[in-house]
Amino acid sequence: MAALIPNVIAMKEQFISAIFETIYMTLFSAVIAGVLGLAVGILLVVTQPGGILEDRVSYSILDKIVNLLRSIPFIILLAVISPLTNFLVGTTVGTTASLVPLIFGIFPFYARQIQNALLDVDRGVVEAAESMGSSPAEIIWRIYLREGLGDIIRVSIVTIISLIGLTTMAGAIGSGGLGDVAISIGYARFENDITITATIVILIMVFIVQTFGDWLARRVERY
Repeated sequence: MAALIPNVIAMKEQFISAIFETIYMTLFSAVIAGVLGLAVGILLVVTQPGGILEDRVSYSILDKIVNLLRSIPFIILLAVISPLTNFLVGTTVGTTASLVPLIFGIFPFYARQIQNALLDVDRGVVEAAESMGSSPAEIIWRIYLREGLGDIIRVSIVTIISLIGLTTMAGAIGSGGLGDVAISIGYARFENDITITATIVILIMVFIVQTFGDWLARRVERY
């Protein structure tokens, strides 16, 4: 191993730390962005024209906000919201500081994915629940979320995989993690074994997330 990846071995503690930093960024931003994205996605579905809580003004505002945030390239978003990042965490550099742009970068994407997943729920089932006097909250919980759970899991996995990619991009501003190691050390110092090893570790993370997500989605759909 020392002959294949000498530079990785020489900085193994820093490399291991970078792995945990990537996991930290992914998990924390996934949880917060997941809650925001799920809420916004549900609101988009229920307030759209013909929705169970139709509100054209609210839908139009939410729709435009999601489209606007999705249209901003992430590398530019890092700079645009740096004042907000500094206000919230006191710095614009580091692993914790990266959580703010990561959340803003991924939750609009997730919201749109949730919207699409819930729109696949059979409209007839929703109408039947309405005719039986179910409240909007009951329809959201018992129909939209339960019936669409398999698709929700699948789009969640796609979102987490995209988020892992964004954590590596955040490494360009010194956020830490595998992206930072690959760019600031591997690429900048021409130590290719570091860059290649970081890439392999990221691919392994993606494989684990994808495999677990596919298994969970299949298991949910059996019941």
